[in-house]
Amino acid sequence: MKLAIMQPYFFPYIGYFQLIAAVDKFIVYDNIKYTKKGWVNRNRMLQNDTDVLFTLPLKSDSHSLDIGERVLDADFNRNKLLSQFQNAYRRAPYYEQTFKLIEQIVLYEDVNLFHFVCNSIVKICDYLDIKTKIKIASEVAVDHSLKNQDKVLALCKAVSASSYVNAIGGMELYSDEVFQENRVDLRFIRSKAFQYRQFGNEFVPWLSIIDVMMFNSVDVVKSQLTQFELIGGYDGKQQDWNLEGGNNQEAARIAVYLK
Repeated sequence: MKLAIMQPYFFPYIGYFQLIAAVDKFIVYDNIKYTKKGWVNRNRMLQNDTDVLFTLPLKSDSHSLDIGERVLDADFNRNKLLSQFQNAYRRAPYYEQTFKLIEQIVLYEDVNLFHFVCNSIVKICDYLDIKTKIKIASEVAVDHSLKNQDKVLALCKAVSASSYVNAIGGMELYSDEVFQENRVDLRFIRSKAFQYRQFGNEFVPWLSIIDVMMFNSVDVVKSQLTQFELIGGYDGKQQDWNLEGGNNQEAARIAVYLK
């Protein structure tokens, strides 16, 4: 059984959903510390032919709180965020069907940050027909005081995972030798570059999944979910799982995105 574990990200780029689609079970961290400059509550979209950030505003609180303990700001204006997407993409070819999905997600009434973002991930997976089982980390019976690699291995053991797939940006975080000792096959996902027609002449890569869905049909987006390769640890050896892949220099630039 193949497992991946990640923080919840708000409308992440397509590589996040490729990771989910690549495994049998996907665990979402709710019990790790929220980091202000991460991607949990923000991402990038296309506006006037350049990339701009959109953000979920949060209530001011202690920096020591976990993601599952943070809440949206009481003044969060959902309609204002929707207007940002409308203004940016109303001329996109697949605007109508994509905006309906975005509207369902943004109007979700739960103010807990983890619940709000996790709901968005589940909704998009449903939309893209991704069948991977999604589980919340705190609901898995492990010692949650464990950190980093030790916690990942404990979660692998708890759900009987034989393979663990991580974003390529985290290659330096894990030891292939230690995973082998624990009888878990360690792999990293590397996305294949996907270029499509946007509004301008120059393509702006690696934006939110929103951008991908606005400019591509659902069938095309689904087909892109398998456009990656799975490689081993530092040996760099590709593992053939009958999936299309390719070199991706851009992946190195955004490696931090999915650490």
